[in-house]
Order: sequence, then structure tokens, then C-alpha cells
Amino acid sequence: MTVRIDRTTCIGTANCAKIAPDLFVLDDEKIITFREPSPEIEPDRAVEACRVCPVDALAAFDADGRPIVP
Repeated sequence: MTVRIDRTTCIGTANCAKIAPDLFVLDDEKIITFREPSPEIEPDRAVEACRVCPVDALAAFDADGRPIVP
């Protein structure tokens, strides 16, 4: 699984960080970024975090590159 962040779309609600705080964090600009070092992705939590984004700034893809969310 791969997760991508569109930082130009993110509005900083941090809903994803509430679902997956081990994966996402707000940076100094109040935009979501990956927590460093990035842990191994827990698929269910990562997908849920992508789903709760109100502006679809997060996307999840399976191992073959097919979109899961959005």
C-alpha cells in the first residue's frame, strides 16, 4: 500500500492525524505531512485516515497501484 498527500489541497483539519497519529502530523504550516521516520503503514487505519479527509487531500493505492481511496 502507498499513501500520498496532496499538500496543495490539504486544509489542515488534521482528521487523518486523529485516526493515524503514528503516520500523520501537522507541520509548521499547519499542513499534513508524514511523521518521520515513517512507520510501516497499517492498511485499515491508513485507509480510514484517507477517507475522513474532507477535501480528498489523501489517496491510498494498493500494491498494484490501483486507487483504494478516494
